Amino acid sequence: MSYPPTFVPPLSYPPPSYPSLSYPRGMLVVMARKNAEDDPLAPVTLAVGQEDLLLDRAVRDVVVAARAADADTDVRDLTAEQLQPGTLAELTSPSLFAERKVVVVRGAQDLSADSVKDVKAYLGAPAEEITLVLLHAGGAKGKALLDAARKAGAREVACPKMTKPADRLAFVRQEFRALGRSATPEACQVLVDAIGSDLRELASAVTQLVADIEGTIDEAVVGRYYTGRAEASSFTVADRAVEGRTAEALEALRWSLSTGVAPVLITSALAQGVRAIGKLSSARGGRPADLARELGMPPWKIDRVRQQMRGWTPDGVSVALRAVAEADAGVKGGGDDPEYALEKAVVTIARAARSRGRG
Repeated sequence: MSYPPTFVPPLSYPPPSYPSLSYPRGMLVVMARKNAEDDPLAPVTLAVGQEDLLLDRAVRDVVVAARAADADTDVRDLTAEQLQPGTLAELTSPSLFAERKVVVVRGAQDLSADSVKDVKAYLGAPAEEITLVLLHAGGAKGKALLDAARKAGAREVACPKMTKPADRLAFVRQEFRALGRSATPEACQVLVDAIGSDLRELASAVTQLVADIEGTIDEAVVGRYYTGRAEASSFTVADRAVEGRTAEALEALRWSLSTGVAPVLITSALAQGVRAIGKLSSARGGRPADLARELGMPPWKIDRVRQQMRGWTPDGVSVALRAVAEADAGVKGGGDDPEYALEKAVVTIARAARSRGRG
């Protein structure tokens, strides 16, 4: 019997960079929707979405479970192009040695019509000791196969693209929890600000911090490890400015610009920082949780803004907001020098932060 060439995926089995092989079975709870009885060795696993890291992890969970049951498990990892008509039947036909096998099909939404027929037929009578893993992008393309797999009772893992900062923040928190470690909300936020939207880099950063640091991981620890990137964050510029730390704010601004942070992101962060000061200044007193609901901020941010607003006055907030508006116009084409517009705004905001007590 001849087998098609095996596609070698970017993630090895088991991947050495992920100590999470010892995670509890609920590791993929972040953004994942699963069947009530979740078993990686279910006859068919359907991983739906476009987040590569989560798709790879869904595959890895199945492979690790299969090799825990049988160290000699054969893994066949194929692209849609490699799964030609008849290929699935060959891969899932009975073996003299009754070996366990995992068959992975990536990009299932791109399968040809004939191959889709093969998969649908297999879903009706899956073979013993074989786990089929279908990776599907979701959406309208290939929806018939998606519906057929769900109707057949496939175990499902949702792997959506994380486009919102809140989703990435939740992902980082779950990564720390999965590794059995504590990280403060501020530390998680700084890590997301520093690393950006790449989940692989975020997961790698969490793993590195957990391996190197004992005890609770806080904002200072993240700052030490990711100084070059964290200090380039637009939010770091804003934090230093609203705290009245002019020199540090200008240093962070120049670093940000030199590392390619878009000026419009910096003006946005400055605006958010000043508005948060204004909102909390005008809010009635209360517990952070109550203020968080009223102002639409997480409780940890309420505590941070309270510390930042000590030198502010209502007039100072007005001056700072005008400075942000001028800078925003300057970086969007209203001025000749966006960098100068940002520097002027940072200096003005930092001075406004020290307006209380000045005569």
